[in-house]
Amino acid sequence: MSAAMRSRTPDRLCAEAVELAREAAAEAARPGTVGEHVGAIAEGDRVVTHFFESAEPGYRGWRWAVTVTRASRAKIVTLAETVLLPGPDALLAPEWVPWSERLRPGDMGPGDLLPTEAEDLRLEPGFTGEDAPPPNSVVSEEMEQLAAVEEADVTAGPPSGQPAAPGTIAALAEELGMRRARVLSRYGLHIAADRWDEAYGAKTSMAQAAPGTCVTCGFLMPIAGSLKQAFGVCANEFSPADGRVVSLAYGCGAHSEAAVMPKPPRPAEPVIDETLVEPMPLHPDRTGGSVEPDAPAEELGHS
Repeated sequence: MSAAMRSRTPDRLCAEAVELAREAAAEAARPGTVGEHVGAIAEGDRVVTHFFESAEPGYRGWRWAVTVTRASRAKIVTLAETVLLPGPDALLAPEWVPWSERLRPGDMGPGDLLPTEAEDLRLEPGFTGEDAPPPNSVVSEEMEQLAAVEEADVTAGPPSGQPAAPGTIAALAEELGMRRARVLSRYGLHIAADRWDEAYGAKTSMAQAAPGTCVTCGFLMPIAGSLKQAFGVCANEFSPADGRVVSLAYGCGAHSEAAVMPKPPRPAEPVIDETLVEPMPLHPDRTGGSVEPDAPAEELGHS
Protein backbone atom coordinates (compact mmCIF):
# COMPACT_ATOMS: atom_id res chain seq x y z
CA MET A 1 0.00 0.00 0.00
CA SER A 2 1.37 3.41 -0.94
CA ALA A 3 1.98 6.28 1.50
CA ALA A 4 -0.75 8.34 -0.23
CA MET A 5 -3.32 5.60 0.43
CA ARG A 6 -2.22 5.16 4.05
CA SER A 7 -2.40 8.93 4.77
CA ARG A 8 -6.09 9.18 3.90
CA THR A 9 -7.13 7.78 7.27
CA PRO A 10 -5.83 9.73 10.30
CA ASP A 11 -3.77 7.84 12.79
CA ARG A 12 -6.03 6.78 15.69
CA LEU A 13 -3.76 7.86 18.53
CA CYS A 14 -2.92 11.17 16.89
CA ALA A 15 -6.58 11.84 16.09
CA GLU A 16 -7.51 11.23 19.73
CA ALA A 17 -4.92 13.73 21.01
CA VAL A 18 -7.39 16.66 20.91
CA GLU A 19 -6.60 17.87 24.44
CA LEU A 20 -2.87 17.86 23.73
CA ALA A 21 -3.47 19.97 20.65
CA ARG A 22 -5.80 22.32 22.53
CA GLU A 23 -3.22 22.90 25.26
CA ALA A 24 -0.61 23.74 22.60
CA ALA A 25 -2.98 26.19 20.89
CA ALA A 26 -3.91 27.81 24.22
CA GLU A 27 -0.24 28.26 25.06
CA ALA A 28 0.46 30.02 21.72
CA ALA A 29 -2.73 32.12 21.66
CA ARG A 30 -3.97 34.84 23.97
CA PRO A 31 -6.11 33.64 26.90
CA GLY A 32 -9.68 32.82 25.93
CA THR A 33 -9.17 33.01 22.16
CA VAL A 34 -9.09 29.28 21.37
CA GLY A 35 -12.54 28.01 20.44
CA GLU A 36 -14.13 24.70 19.60
CA HIS A 37 -12.40 21.82 17.85
CA VAL A 38 -13.59 21.94 14.21
CA GLY A 39 -11.86 18.93 12.69
CA ALA A 40 -8.66 17.06 11.93
CA ILE A 41 -6.90 15.90 8.78
CA ALA A 42 -4.13 13.42 8.12
CA GLU A 43 -0.94 15.03 6.82
CA GLY A 44 0.89 11.71 6.42
CA ASP A 45 1.74 8.53 8.26
CA ARG A 46 1.10 9.13 11.99
CA VAL A 47 0.86 12.92 11.37
CA VAL A 48 -2.46 14.66 12.11
CA THR A 49 -3.39 18.37 12.21
CA HIS A 50 -6.18 19.49 14.55
CA PHE A 51 -8.10 22.74 13.90
CA PHE A 52 -9.63 25.00 16.54
CA GLU A 53 -11.72 28.13 16.09
CA SER A 54 -9.94 31.41 16.80
CA ALA A 55 -11.48 34.44 18.51
CA GLU A 56 -8.49 36.71 17.87
CA PRO A 57 -9.66 40.25 17.00
CA GLY A 58 -9.00 41.01 13.35
CA TYR A 59 -8.67 37.34 12.41
CA ARG A 60 -12.23 36.46 11.49
CA GLY A 61 -12.48 32.97 10.01
CA TRP A 62 -8.93 31.96 11.00
CA ARG A 63 -8.17 28.71 12.81
CA TRP A 64 -5.46 27.43 15.09
CA ALA A 65 -3.76 24.47 13.40
CA VAL A 66 -1.88 22.12 15.72
CA THR A 67 0.05 19.25 14.16
CA VAL A 68 0.81 16.18 16.28
CA THR A 69 2.74 13.02 15.45
CA ARG A 70 4.21 9.87 16.94
CA ALA A 71 7.09 7.59 16.10
CA SER A 72 6.62 4.21 14.52
CA ARG A 73 5.33 1.65 17.07
CA ALA A 74 5.31 4.35 19.75
CA LYS A 75 2.29 4.99 21.96
CA ILE A 76 3.17 8.57 22.96
CA VAL A 77 1.91 11.44 20.75
CA THR A 78 4.14 14.51 20.60
CA LEU A 79 3.61 18.07 19.42
CA ALA A 80 5.06 19.05 16.02
CA GLU A 81 3.81 22.54 15.15
CA THR A 82 1.29 25.21 16.18
CA VAL A 83 0.27 27.95 13.77
CA LEU A 84 -2.64 30.27 13.03
CA LEU A 85 -3.97 29.63 9.51
CA PRO A 86 -6.82 31.16 7.46
CA GLY A 87 -9.94 29.10 7.06
CA PRO A 88 -12.24 28.86 4.02
CA ASP A 89 -14.10 32.04 4.99
CA ALA A 90 -11.16 33.89 6.55
CA LEU A 91 -10.71 37.62 6.18
CA LEU A 92 -7.48 38.00 4.22
CA ALA A 93 -5.39 40.98 3.17
CA PRO A 94 -5.34 41.69 -0.57
CA GLU A 95 -2.62 40.05 -2.60
CA TRP A 96 0.61 42.00 -2.52
CA VAL A 97 1.30 44.01 -5.66
CA PRO A 98 4.74 45.47 -6.48
CA TRP A 99 4.99 49.25 -6.20
CA SER A 100 5.72 49.53 -9.92
CA GLU A 101 2.27 48.07 -10.63
CA ARG A 102 0.48 50.00 -7.86
CA LEU A 103 1.70 53.38 -9.09
CA ARG A 104 -0.98 55.45 -10.80
CA PRO A 105 -0.90 58.78 -12.64
CA GLY A 106 -0.89 61.62 -10.14
CA ASP A 107 0.82 59.64 -7.34
CA MET A 108 4.15 61.41 -7.76
CA GLY A 109 4.77 64.29 -5.38
CA PRO A 110 7.56 66.79 -4.72
CA GLY A 111 10.79 64.99 -3.91
CA ASP A 112 9.58 61.57 -5.13
CA LEU A 113 11.87 59.61 -7.44
CA LEU A 114 10.61 57.11 -10.01
CA PRO A 115 13.54 55.06 -11.36
CA THR A 116 13.13 53.79 -14.91
CA GLU A 117 14.18 50.24 -15.69
CA ALA A 118 17.11 49.72 -18.02
CA GLU A 119 14.95 47.54 -20.30
CA ASP A 120 11.91 49.83 -20.31
CA LEU A 121 10.05 49.13 -23.56
CA ARG A 122 8.92 52.75 -23.76
CA LEU A 123 12.50 53.92 -24.33
CA GLU A 124 15.30 53.19 -26.75
CA PRO A 125 18.89 54.44 -26.95
CA GLY A 126 19.32 57.91 -28.43
CA PHE A 127 22.04 59.01 -30.82
CA THR A 128 25.44 58.77 -29.13
CA GLY A 129 27.74 59.20 -32.12
CA GLU A 130 29.28 55.78 -31.62
CA ASP A 131 28.03 54.45 -34.96
CA ALA A 132 29.83 56.16 -37.83
CA PRO A 133 28.04 56.43 -41.19
CA PRO A 134 29.11 54.12 -44.06
CA PRO A 135 32.44 55.04 -45.71
CA ASN A 136 30.85 55.86 -49.07
CA SER A 137 28.08 58.09 -47.66
CA VAL A 138 27.98 61.81 -48.36
CA VAL A 139 27.79 62.54 -44.65
CA SER A 140 31.03 60.71 -44.02
CA GLU A 141 32.85 62.74 -46.68
CA GLU A 142 31.49 65.97 -45.20
CA MET A 143 32.68 64.97 -41.77
CA GLU A 144 36.18 64.25 -43.13
CA GLN A 145 36.28 67.57 -44.91
CA LEU A 146 35.18 69.45 -41.79
CA ALA A 147 37.77 67.68 -39.67
CA ALA A 148 40.51 68.48 -42.20
CA VAL A 149 39.55 72.16 -42.51
CA GLU A 150 38.87 72.90 -38.85
CA GLU A 151 41.66 70.66 -37.47
CA ALA A 152 39.56 70.19 -34.39
CA ASP A 153 41.29 69.04 -31.25
CA VAL A 154 40.22 65.72 -29.82
CA THR A 155 38.56 66.13 -26.40
CA ALA A 156 38.37 63.30 -23.91
CA GLY A 157 34.92 61.93 -23.17
CA PRO A 158 32.12 60.03 -24.90
CA PRO A 159 30.94 61.23 -28.34
CA SER A 160 27.56 62.28 -26.90
CA GLY A 161 29.35 64.74 -24.63
CA GLN A 162 31.31 66.46 -27.40
CA PRO A 163 30.08 69.71 -28.96
CA ALA A 164 28.37 69.05 -32.26
CA ALA A 165 30.07 70.55 -35.31
CA PRO A 166 27.77 72.25 -37.83
CA GLY A 167 26.59 69.97 -40.60
CA THR A 168 27.34 66.72 -38.79
CA ILE A 169 24.96 63.97 -37.80
CA ALA A 170 25.45 64.94 -34.16
CA ALA A 171 24.32 68.49 -34.94
CA LEU A 172 21.24 67.18 -36.74
CA ALA A 173 20.45 64.80 -33.87
CA GLU A 174 20.83 67.62 -31.36
CA GLU A 175 18.49 69.80 -33.38
CA LEU A 176 15.88 67.03 -33.52
CA GLY A 177 16.18 66.37 -29.78
CA MET A 178 17.64 62.89 -30.34
CA ARG A 179 21.02 63.47 -28.72
CA ARG A 180 19.97 62.05 -25.38
CA ALA A 181 20.86 58.86 -23.59
CA ARG A 182 17.39 57.44 -24.29
CA VAL A 183 14.43 58.60 -26.35
CA LEU A 184 10.87 57.39 -26.81
CA SER A 185 10.55 54.13 -28.70
CA ARG A 186 7.80 53.39 -31.18
CA TYR A 187 6.02 51.41 -28.47
CA GLY A 188 6.30 54.36 -26.09
CA LEU A 189 4.80 56.66 -28.71
CA HIS A 190 1.92 54.28 -29.36
CA ILE A 191 0.89 53.83 -25.73
CA ALA A 192 1.13 57.59 -25.14
CA ALA A 193 -1.08 58.26 -28.16
CA ASP A 194 -3.62 55.67 -26.99
CA ARG A 195 -3.68 57.20 -23.50
CA TRP A 196 -4.17 60.75 -24.80
CA ASP A 197 -6.81 59.70 -27.29
CA GLU A 198 -8.77 57.87 -24.60
CA ALA A 199 -8.84 60.93 -22.35
CA TYR A 200 -9.24 63.66 -24.98
CA GLY A 201 -10.21 61.96 -28.20
CA ALA A 202 -13.05 61.78 -30.67
CA LYS A 203 -14.93 59.06 -28.74
CA THR A 204 -15.42 61.12 -25.58
CA SER A 205 -18.85 62.51 -24.76
CA MET A 206 -17.47 66.06 -24.82
CA ALA A 207 -16.21 65.64 -28.37
CA GLN A 208 -19.47 64.05 -29.52
CA ALA A 209 -21.43 67.14 -28.42
CA ALA A 210 -18.88 69.74 -29.58
CA PRO A 211 -19.71 72.18 -32.41
CA GLY A 212 -16.32 71.56 -34.06
CA THR A 213 -13.04 69.67 -33.74
CA CYS A 214 -9.75 70.93 -32.34
CA VAL A 215 -8.10 70.87 -35.75
CA THR A 216 -10.22 73.92 -36.68
CA CYS A 217 -9.96 75.68 -33.29
CA GLY A 218 -7.83 78.79 -32.93
CA PHE A 219 -6.81 77.81 -29.39
CA LEU A 220 -4.94 74.70 -30.57
CA MET A 221 -1.16 74.89 -30.23
CA PRO A 222 0.78 72.53 -32.53
CA ILE A 223 3.44 70.19 -31.16
CA ALA A 224 6.64 68.91 -32.71
CA GLY A 225 7.58 65.35 -33.51
CA SER A 226 5.81 62.52 -35.26
CA LEU A 227 2.63 62.94 -33.16
CA LYS A 228 1.97 66.47 -34.45
CA GLN A 229 -0.22 65.02 -37.19
CA ALA A 230 -2.71 63.74 -34.62
CA PHE A 231 -2.33 65.82 -31.44
CA GLY A 232 -1.87 69.35 -30.16
CA VAL A 233 -2.08 71.33 -26.90
CA CYS A 234 -5.22 73.21 -25.86
CA ALA A 235 -4.63 76.84 -24.81
CA ASN A 236 -8.19 77.85 -23.93
CA GLU A 237 -8.56 78.58 -20.22
CA PHE A 238 -12.31 77.90 -20.38
CA SER A 239 -11.89 74.48 -22.00
CA PRO A 240 -11.86 71.31 -19.85
CA ALA A 241 -8.68 70.33 -21.72
CA ASP A 242 -6.73 73.55 -21.06
CA GLY A 243 -3.01 72.73 -21.01
CA ARG A 244 -3.66 69.13 -22.06
CA VAL A 245 -2.54 67.18 -25.09
CA VAL A 246 -5.70 66.70 -27.16
CA SER A 247 -6.49 64.77 -30.29
CA LEU A 248 -7.14 66.84 -33.39
CA ALA A 249 -10.51 65.08 -33.53
CA TYR A 250 -11.41 66.20 -30.02
CA GLY A 251 -13.66 69.18 -29.40
CA CYS A 252 -15.59 71.04 -26.74
CA GLY A 253 -18.10 73.85 -26.39
CA ALA A 254 -15.31 76.43 -26.03
CA HIS A 255 -14.38 76.09 -29.72
CA SER A 256 -13.11 79.39 -31.12
CA GLU A 257 -15.56 79.23 -34.03
CA ALA A 258 -18.60 78.14 -32.07
CA ALA A 259 -21.80 79.82 -33.29
CA VAL A 260 -22.98 82.78 -31.22
CA MET A 261 -26.35 82.15 -29.67
CA PRO A 262 -28.93 84.68 -30.98
CA LYS A 263 -30.46 87.01 -28.46
CA PRO A 264 -34.14 86.45 -27.65
CA PRO A 265 -36.42 88.83 -29.58
CA ARG A 266 -37.68 91.82 -27.64
CA PRO A 267 -41.36 92.76 -27.98
CA ALA A 268 -42.11 95.97 -29.86
CA GLU A 269 -42.84 99.10 -27.92
CA PRO A 270 -46.59 99.86 -27.60
CA VAL A 271 -47.85 102.46 -30.11
CA ILE A 272 -50.23 105.12 -28.80
CA ASP A 273 -52.19 107.16 -31.35
CA GLU A 274 -52.64 110.57 -29.72
CA THR A 275 -54.22 112.21 -32.80
CA LEU A 276 -57.64 110.56 -32.39
CA VAL A 277 -59.90 110.91 -29.38
CA GLU A 278 -62.46 108.16 -28.89
CA PRO A 279 -65.23 109.04 -26.44
CA MET A 280 -65.96 106.37 -23.86
CA PRO A 281 -69.38 106.56 -22.07
CA LEU A 282 -69.26 106.41 -18.31
CA HIS A 283 -72.66 104.62 -18.12
CA PRO A 284 -73.30 101.85 -20.66
CA ASP A 285 -76.49 101.98 -22.77
CA ARG A 286 -79.04 99.53 -21.34
CA THR A 287 -80.77 99.19 -24.69
CA GLY A 288 -77.69 98.17 -26.55
CA GLY A 289 -77.76 94.56 -25.42
CA SER A 290 -79.53 91.50 -26.84
CA VAL A 291 -81.98 91.27 -23.93
CA GLU A 292 -84.71 93.82 -23.48
CA PRO A 293 -84.54 95.60 -20.12
CA ASP A 294 -88.25 95.13 -19.32
CA ALA A 295 -88.45 91.47 -20.33
CA PRO A 296 -89.65 89.04 -17.61
CA ALA A 297 -87.01 86.86 -15.97
CA GLU A 298 -86.80 83.32 -17.33
CA GLU A 299 -85.24 80.15 -16.13
CA LEU A 300 -82.13 80.01 -18.26
CA GLY A 301 -80.58 77.07 -16.44
CA HIS A 302 -76.92 76.42 -16.09
CA SER A 303 -74.57 77.16 -18.94
